[in-house]
Amino acid sequence: MINTVERLGFGCYLPKKSREEATEIIVQAIECGYRYFDTASFYETERSLGEAIAKTGINREEISVASKLWIDEKGYDGAKAALYRTLDRLGLDYIDTYLIHWPKSSVDDNEWREINAQTFVAMLELKKEGVVKNIGTSNFLPHHISVLLENNHIPVVNQLELHPGYVQSAAVSFCENMNISVQAWSPLGRGAVLEDKFLATLSKKYGKTVAQLCLIYLLQKNIMPIVKASAKERLLENRDIFDVSMETEDIMMIDSMPQTGWSGEHPDFIIPQKKSNFNQ
Repeated sequence: MINTVERLGFGCYLPKKSREEATEIIVQAIECGYRYFDTASFYETERSLGEAIAKTGINREEISVASKLWIDEKGYDGAKAALYRTLDRLGLDYIDTYLIHWPKSSVDDNEWREINAQTFVAMLELKKEGVVKNIGTSNFLPHHISVLLENNHIPVVNQLELHPGYVQSAAVSFCENMNISVQAWSPLGRGAVLEDKFLATLSKKYGKTVAQLCLIYLLQKNIMPIVKASAKERLLENRDIFDVSMETEDIMMIDSMPQTGWSGEHPDFIIPQKKSNFNQ
């Protein structure tokens, strides 16, 4: 299992922000107590994260930094080169967690099995070199992970789109059975679940906002939410969730909600195609 300094992560996907704006948002997140930061070459915020860490002067060992290699960076040589570009942009000697961002490069990608295996070999070697502490996957479903397992490659963590209305029970259960930590991107369903009437009723019961309830739900399922926010009050609100425990029946009811707030992205059928230009 991955050891992190806290149970709530901060997501650095800030596409509408300039590099300077992104840096200030991350600085604010650090000042609000966030200690796990999730970025990616695709996000083009690695420089901002590195600058924010340096600007706050916080001890490096107090921060967990995760990044991901993009679909055009996979393969043995590609993964190694991508990691060192990431370290350069971050201005760090190592990162805590390195993930393969997507299992396939396109819907018609027929070489994903071999390429992911080669990528994982490179990542294991990077771990031996000490420049990566943990390696894992993002958006990998059970059949994607199973290919890695055939080569005795077990991810430490798998990041998935997870939130009330999109719980991906099969993928989560598979990861739990394999002792793979699960993280949730888009834990609020890109805001779509915030107007849900059932969740609104539950939020009143527990004296929390719907957004807070979504995060509490994931935490009680041993899933780390990766949250995003730019306003200080929202950053603090997202962290004010550790004083409430939901009843099992309410968790089961959320488990059974109809699909709500799905991003529209799927690792086998609808894959993002924008390529990072690395001009961070």
